[in-house]
Amino acid sequence: MSGDDRRDYDGYARLGLDRSGQAEAFDSIGDRYDEAFPHKEGQLETGAWLAATLPPGSRILDLGCGTGLPTARQLADAGHHVVGVDLSAGMLDLARGNVPGAEFHLADLADLRDGRLGSFDGVAAFFALLMLPRTEIPHALRMLHDLLRPGGLLALSMVEADVDDFAIPFLGNTIRVSGYLREELRQVVCEAGFEIAGENSLAYAPASTDVPPEIQLFLNLRRA
Repeated sequence: MSGDDRRDYDGYARLGLDRSGQAEAFDSIGDRYDEAFPHKEGQLETGAWLAATLPPGSRILDLGCGTGLPTARQLADAGHHVVGVDLSAGMLDLARGNVPGAEFHLADLADLRDGRLGSFDGVAAFFALLMLPRTEIPHALRMLHDLLRPGGLLALSMVEADVDDFAIPFLGNTIRVSGYLREELRQVVCEAGFEIAGENSLAYAPASTDVPPEIQLFLNLRRA
């Protein structure tokens, strides 16, 4: 990561990264998350693009890895070295059992700005950045850009919604989420230094009535 981008995220961090309640919510949700979202065709398709486009044995960061299903397992089964990161210790306990061949760390996204986990050939960020306030998302994307090796790939998904740090009920808990309409999301990722190699969207109805239907956006990105 360049010094300028590290200072950029540091400047934001000094404002106070408020994750209060987010990790605790997912600790309590545990494997009910996979029960509520049993069909993940868009995530699997984009994960397959990442797994197949990178050479076998590539080092891939699974950001907000959750229980490790399906992405960490999908990437590990394809022969890649997977490094999973999540804020929830409870989710990581499940991930270690689900994907014993991967490496997992309890960390905040912003903690990675010092390069402590090294560089990567690819990053999977499925619904991880939507947990951030909008002001932080461009900083996070630039940081991921600089954690990637030249030509590295980012598989990104977001929920299409014009919201910022909005509190919603979620499986008996409350979490805060942000989103973009798709044209604005395209602009944000390009401004962070990525080229769009492909995209997809689908309507998704979770199995739980506690979570409303949503439009999921999937972007296949390459570090420019």
